[in-house]
Amino acid sequence: MIETLRAAGWPIWPLLLASLIALTIIVERAWSLRRGKVMPRDLLAQVAREVAQEGPTPALLRRLSHASMLARLFALSLSNVGGSSRAVKESLGEAQRLARRDLERFLPTLGTIASLAPIMGLFGTVVGMIEIFGAQGGSGMSSNPQQLAHGISVALYNTAFGLIVAIPSMISYRYYRAKAESLAMEIEAQALKLVETVNVRENSGDDPTPA
Repeated sequence: MIETLRAAGWPIWPLLLASLIALTIIVERAWSLRRGKVMPRDLLAQVAREVAQEGPTPALLRRLSHASMLARLFALSLSNVGGSSRAVKESLGEAQRLARRDLERFLPTLGTIASLAPIMGLFGTVVGMIEIFGAQGGSGMSSNPQQLAHGISVALYNTAFGLIVAIPSMISYRYYRAKAESLAMEIEAQALKLVETVNVRENSGDDPTPA
């Protein structure tokens, strides 16, 4: 591995750093976007039952605000329940924006790495080609075979490593972007349903617990 890095020359180091950042983001998003972590099962029914019994109490809102992403969305959505419809819509919209921001965290960085990695590899290729031409004599024949070989190594290794970094980064970016969008739509729908059931309870006194 060390010999490979040496053969690839100094342009490989920015690519190596980019690959470590991309790998860290991929692992972090895999952990953070787990469905059980983002939106625990039956949380909507549990919160609706508690609101039906005691209403959106400060204790409930504090507990929700320190739990899962869906719970935090519920807390923000319930904070203005009972107020004007405009205040409820504004709080729900703010909760949705915060949820999307958290779900898409670090994804722009991953997308940037996926886009730049081939260009960084191309830069290494250009550096390698410069070294190759620098090894040429006036007659076009190589006057320094060792320098010529090193230039070829730099060019090929950087091209290959740029693609190795870019392909999984782009696949992961597309996958987690779609997953974040899907989760955002689901938690927004659940938050809206909770607000609607609470409003129904306040207006009619019915049990808001969702089926």
